Amino acid sequence: MRCSLSLIASAMILAAPATGLAQSPRFNVGTPLSQEEIKSFDFLIGPGGEALPAGKGTAKEGAVLYAKRCEVCHGKNGENGITHHLVAGSPGKPFRGPFYGVEKDGPSYFPYATIAWDYINRAMPASNPGSLKPNEVYALVAFLYYRNGIIKETDVMDEKSLPKVVMPNKDGFVPAKPVYPPAKMPSWY
Repeated sequence: MRCSLSLIASAMILAAPATGLAQSPRFNVGTPLSQEEIKSFDFLIGPGGEALPAGKGTAKEGAVLYAKRCEVCHGKNGENGITHHLVAGSPGKPFRGPFYGVEKDGPSYFPYATIAWDYINRAMPASNPGSLKPNEVYALVAFLYYRNGIIKETDVMDEKSLPKVVMPNKDGFVPAKPVYPPAKMPSWY
């Protein structure tokens, strides 16, 4: 009993500085969000693209921007960077599966095209998330989808064309709202 009490006491003594550090103002742990911060999270770009802002971009524009702002982490042309693969296909040849292994790192795995726009807009570049303008995000998405063989290099991505892009894995996910009863009932049912 004495040994276990001393272990518990030691663990508490060691954990106290970490707990205090995590609650310091430096990390804003426990600090309530302002209304402006809450509003910045309060939107979603869904599959239909209803909340996409006006703007446009091409793969050629995206290549220039990518080299300046993204290549440092994601590698030249989206390959061999320090982060996950951004390219799992090639121009004109999208990666089409199997989607249950390492290769699902690339955007060809996404079920719908607006996912990349939403993610890049919110989270990139990692050093300054949310700093890209809509035209820059459209250009980066165009470059990303071109490099993965999903769109042509000349395709223009904008709020109307992006939701119409057919992703190679669009049918590889369970629907958000399953249909009951299923169209074909299993023989054991």
